[in-house]
This record gives sequence, C-alpha cells and structure tokens, in this order.
Amino acid sequence: MNKNQSLALNLAVVAAGMLMLAYASVPLYRLFCAMTGYGGTPKTAVSAPGKILDRTITVEFNAETDPALPWVFKPSQRAVRVRVGERSLAFYTAENKVNRPITGRAVYNVLPFKAGSYFVKIDCFCFREQVLTPKNRVQMPVSFYIDPAIADDPDLADVKTITLSHTFFAVKE
Repeated sequence: MNKNQSLALNLAVVAAGMLMLAYASVPLYRLFCAMTGYGGTPKTAVSAPGKILDRTITVEFNAETDPALPWVFKPSQRAVRVRVGERSLAFYTAENKVNRPITGRAVYNVLPFKAGSYFVKIDCFCFREQVLTPKNRVQMPVSFYIDPAIADDPDLADVKTITLSHTFFAVKE
C-alpha cells in the first residue's frame, strides 16, 4: 500500500468515526443529562427514598404546546408544597381540539437548573407518546419527589421553589 492509499484509508476511518459519533451524540447526551440532572433534566426512579424531611419546597407547574399541535395543555394545579423526600402526584390536562387522533410527546425540564439532579420522577406521561382521540380530554399524571440529598448541598439552601415545565410536540406520522 502506497502513502496515498494509506492516507485515504486513514481519512475514511476518521470520517466514519465522526459520522458514528454524530449519530450517537444525541442519545449519549440524553443519557448524560438524565443521569446527572444537567440542564435541569430530572432523574427517574421506581419509588421514593422513604426518608422525608421537614423542609418544604413549592413545586410550580408550567405547560407549553408547540403551535403545530392543536391541543390545549395546562397544569391542573399551578403549584403544590411538598416535603423533601415525600412522593407527590400532580396532574396536567390535555385536550385534542380537532376531529382526528393526534399523537404528542412531551419534553421536560426543571428550573432552577441546579435543582434538576434532585428532582426525581417516578412516573410521568412524558415518558411515552400520548395519543388523544378526536375532541378528547384527559388527565395526565406525574409522580415525583425531591431527593433528600438536596439538604446536604449548600448551593441549594436558597431554593424555595422548583418549576417543572413540560412542552408537548406533535409526533410526525
């Protein structure tokens, strides 16, 4: 193999590696955010920790809908006060305003971002696609808790309110 062929082979390997990294970057970034709470991404768990503190935090709920999705989407309650470590349940309401079924998917985050790693979802409508039949209105639950480890983080001592935000987008057929 001459120098030009060797160079061409090396460049092809580098290009293939970059292409594979590009395809893997989104799932890897999502995994990183879910594991660390980076960017306000809440963690997930199967149950609450069992340790409940006296500290309370107000959790506010926000709802947005992509203009391409003909749904009315809003929180059923504006806010709840929760004890740190206590499992809580809140609901959002979604209504399909058109005469055909539509599938939507919600993305979510937590503000302030620094609280994302302590906000833990047990179950959420946002974990799966939602199909609303024509003119249908549904209640969508989200079960969560605030990790008691928040009390050990001096950077979060000032956090009195956490905002859980969901945005629904239409799923392309």
